[in-house]
This record gives sequence, structure tokens and C-alpha cells, in this order.
Amino acid sequence: MDMDFNFWLQFAVVMVCVALGGRLGGVGLGAAGGLGVSILVLGLGVPPGSPPVSVLLIITAVIACTSVLQGSGGLDLMVRIAEKMLRKYPRAITIVGPFVCSFFVMLVGTAYVAFAVYPVVAEVAASAKVRPERAVSASVICAGIGVMASPMSAAMAAMVGIMSVQGVSFGQILAVTVPTFLLSIVCAALSVFWRGKELEQDPEFQRRVATGDYTWLAVSDHTKKFTPMPFARRAVGIFLLGILVAILVGSVSDLRPSWTVGDSTKLLPVPNIIQMVMLATAFFIIMLCRVPSEKFASGSVFRSGLIGVVGVFGIAWCTGTFFDQHTKVLADAFAGIAQEAPFIFCIAAFCVSTVIFSPTVSTSIMMPLGLKFGLPPEFLVGTWACCYGDFVIPGGAQIGCTAFDRTGTTRLGSFVINHSYLRPGLVFVVCGTLIGWIISKFVF
Repeated sequence: MDMDFNFWLQFAVVMVCVALGGRLGGVGLGAAGGLGVSILVLGLGVPPGSPPVSVLLIITAVIACTSVLQGSGGLDLMVRIAEKMLRKYPRAITIVGPFVCSFFVMLVGTAYVAFAVYPVVAEVAASAKVRPERAVSASVICAGIGVMASPMSAAMAAMVGIMSVQGVSFGQILAVTVPTFLLSIVCAALSVFWRGKELEQDPEFQRRVATGDYTWLAVSDHTKKFTPMPFARRAVGIFLLGILVAILVGSVSDLRPSWTVGDSTKLLPVPNIIQMVMLATAFFIIMLCRVPSEKFASGSVFRSGLIGVVGVFGIAWCTGTFFDQHTKVLADAFAGIAQEAPFIFCIAAFCVSTVIFSPTVSTSIMMPLGLKFGLPPEFLVGTWACCYGDFVIPGGAQIGCTAFDRTGTTRLGSFVINHSYLRPGLVFVVCGTLIGWIISKFVF
């Protein structure tokens, strides 16, 4: 089959829907994907592909568990712990901020918990007379990409679901992504460590002080005694135990049940393990921590997570339908390029991620495509950082955190992309791609 008129027409439909979905974001991304599937199947007669059911079920199970943790007060407790850690080393906030914010994202699997402590990062930096732009920009970038090292994130669920059928274990993915992420944090933080003028020499800060526009950041009073909910600590302990069980059973094949069907033996798939363990963990938190039923799904984690599920469902189904129809054509056309210059694929993945605004969706689109092009799974796992370009066009985290910095040093820029977050973001992606590629050669 050649790249005829039908190919380009279908490709145009997919690209238009991806572009429209990227502008709408959230549920709009999923809805645009649904429109694309409808046009391809009902209008152009393309056989529908299979939705990424395994990935969606993992994300749903993780969302359920994390939402219950939030209802138990466990997330609030973790935020308070993060605040204490940030205030302990104020002069090193440019380094400490990204690590602390990222650590809690890695545990919980959502940037929500980091968003709650971004104002503290800005306040601590200003109080220590450190230019807040440095700490804020690095913290937002690193925490946003922290999902690549989190066993509980939707992006990790997508990667595990895709790579498990390639024989890549949960433990191998984490063995690459976790050290890659930690080393990339250092690179991103150092890239802004001496950025710009010192706070007291910054013209915008001087202007705000002179006009009386600057006031100390109004965040939670850290001197006030924090009283966690009665079973918050127990809930966090159960949650962490659930994470460990999922990683252990998913990584050690001897711990996974197996069944003999005919002449073949089948192991329990890793995605199913994560789904089971997370739902069971949610149950134990509910029962042992007495979480009220009205708090099961009333928090922000559940709402944002469900939006992510819809986005992955629609747009991944749309692109999957197109790529399944033209797998041979695309593989023949790009296999040579992928083999001779594989990093061109990384550039393409980064460009796609800049308009998708969702690392989970970018992963769901680009990783299967990389496999179709003949790229080895270990290369895709190692260079996964290239799918995290959603910072290029400022989103909610960047816009909100710019407002948190009342000194005026953190800026969005007049040309959309010339903002404070661009430098640490690009450094993180480039370093993460190269570091991960090197580490993958030792892991696989």
C-alpha cells in the first residue's frame, strides 16, 4: 500500500483533531479524539483500532487509590511534611525545592501535591533573598516531569501497559527512569542556579518595593500547629505499602501467578497486578482509616484524573486507529531513519508533546509508534524524557506559579514561549534523554 490520497486524507484528519484537542485540553482532547475516530471509521471506512483498555484501567485504579488517600487526609499530611523540608534549607532552595516537590510527585503520581507547595517555594526563596525565579521555575518543571519516575502516575501506567507486551518489566522501567530523573533534576536546577540578577538588584523587584506593590507571600502559617486527620499517617503507610507490593510483584516474575494453558504457561500480566493492588490498597485505606463515603471521589485528584482518562481514551484511540491501518507503510518509510538516526524520533516525540499538553497521551501515541518503526523497547524507555515537552507553551502550573512569585522575577514573556520555565525545561528534556539512553544500556 502506497501513501496515496486516502493516507494523506486520514493523516490530515488525525492531525487536525490532535491540534484541536491540544488547544482545548482535558476532556476536549478526548472529545476531539472521538471526533477523529468517528470520521475515520464512519466517514472514511477505516477499521477501528482497539482503545488502550489496559492503560485506562491502570490509570483508573491509581486514581481511585490516590483519591481515597486524599479523602483520608494523607495528601494534606504529605504537603505539610514538604513545607517543613523546604523551610529547613532556605539558602539552597533552588536545589532543595525541585527535589522536595518532585519527591512527593513520585510518591503520589500526580502534580497536585506539588502545586500545593509551590507558594512555599516562592516564599522561602524571597525570604532568603534568593531570586525566586530560579527555585520556582526549576521546581515546576521537575515536579511536572516527576510522573516519569512515579510508579503510581498515569504516564507510568501508559508506559508499563505498552512495554509489558514487549517483555519489559515494571522494575526495568523504574531502574532506568528513577536515576535518570534524579540526575536530570540536578542538571535543571544548576541551569538556573545563577540565573538573572540577585533579588535585591532586580529592577522589577525594586520597582514593586518602591511602589508598595510587593508584600510577603501570603501562604499558610507554618508556625501554626498542624493537626492531621485521625488516620492520615496510617493511610500514607498503607499507600506506600501498596506501592511497594505493586513494584515487587510486578518486577519479580517468580512472585507472579501463572497458569498452564495447553502447552504454554502464562504469567499474570503486570498491568493486571497494578490494577489489583491499587484497588485493594484503596479498600484497605477506606476500611482501616474510616474514610467517609462522600470523600471517595470528591477531591481534586479524582476530577483531574478522570479528565486525563477521557483525554487518553479519545486521542489514543484516534491515533491508534490510523497507525494500525498504515503500520506497514509507516514502518517501511521510517524504519531506515529510525535505525540510522533514532534520535530524530525523539525530536518528533518532543514536538508532538509540546502541543498535546499531556505526557500520558504523548506516551500513548509515540511509544507504540516508535515500536512500529522498529525502535527497540530499551531505547524508547531510556529516551522517554523526550515526551515531556508540555512546558513549552505555558499551562496551568506555569501561569499559577508565576502569580505565586510576587517579586516579579518569574515571567511568562511577551512571545508566549520566552518564559522563565523554558530553560530548565529544555535542559531537563535534553539531559534526561541522553542520561536515560546511557542508563538503559546498563539496565537492559
